[in-house]
Amino acid sequence: MTNIQKIQKSLSEFKIDAMLIKDPINRLYSTGFSSSAGLLLITAFDAWFVIDSRYYEAAESLVSDAHVILLEKGNKYEDQVDILIKKHDIKSIGFEDGTITYASYLVWLNKFGAELIPAQKLVSTLRNIKSRAELDKMKKAQRLAENVFDEILPIISTDMTEKELSAEIVYRIVRHGADEAAFLPIVVSGINSSRPHGVPSDELISKGFLTLDFGACLDGWRSDMTRTLCVGKPNEEMINVYEIVYKAQLAGIAAVRAGVGGVDVDAAARNVIEDAGFGEFFGHGFGHSIGLEVHESLSASPLSTDILPCGAVISAEPGIYLPGRFGVRIEDVLYITEDGSENITHTPKSLIVL
Repeated sequence: MTNIQKIQKSLSEFKIDAMLIKDPINRLYSTGFSSSAGLLLITAFDAWFVIDSRYYEAAESLVSDAHVILLEKGNKYEDQVDILIKKHDIKSIGFEDGTITYASYLVWLNKFGAELIPAQKLVSTLRNIKSRAELDKMKKAQRLAENVFDEILPIISTDMTEKELSAEIVYRIVRHGADEAAFLPIVVSGINSSRPHGVPSDELISKGFLTLDFGACLDGWRSDMTRTLCVGKPNEEMINVYEIVYKAQLAGIAAVRAGVGGVDVDAAARNVIEDAGFGEFFGHGFGHSIGLEVHESLSASPLSTDILPCGAVISAEPGIYLPGRFGVRIEDVLYITEDGSENITHTPKSLIVL
């Protein structure tokens, strides 16, 4: 079943005649085609992809599950969609209430003679479940990132800045065939490693912990991994904190399976860190879902209300961050199964000392 067919099958659940998709990632998910503009209208029995002349020829050859319609000269996208709405007597339309601007909503409300119904969850729920074919694409992105990790280890030096190492990672990701880096790599060393989402600086890489968090984007699908290395010999406290984070990650991974609450997975890892006396230094959640975006809609955190479904892909990334001193995070990516999970990250997790 194609992704457009999955959307068509879900329309009745949301009691809508059609789904209108504007978000670029949702359009990519639905059609397999990436573009900066376009509107996709899907009914139970048909679909139309309105696109302008910049993308029309490519879309016509690549999109197979929707009629590709060239945006007419002088028309706006909503004008073209309105023609389809009236022609096919569409009375109710689901829209992406989580991503559509209020300005777009007002235009559609005044333009379309149909009821607009919030239906963000229709697509996001479908996107949470990865097919084996989609998982294979994510694995390829992960293998690419792992190859880059292996390549950069020998060049890491206290003579290069955090920004220079970040640029080197991005360059090698693209050179290996990725579309782009999945996100700007996090490269933080020494006392900067205590910042979970620290930005690479112009400072030279310091001795002590070095956190590398990066991924690759390949055919739209993204990978994500974090490894904390040590530049120079770690002291006993650093080794102890690293081992606590490692044990916490293993505990969280052991708790993952379809049907378990994200809050329970987080608690399994968090309990290890709290029992070791570092609870106040683990400020984020255990993980988040990932796919066409680095952060998708599911989470495993103290505030999560999500029940993790079979086929979801989530990160496993507990951490301990001691302000002004150092931080440790270890991140893998898991494919959730009925009885556990498949870890698609192959890079070893033992502490690497450079």
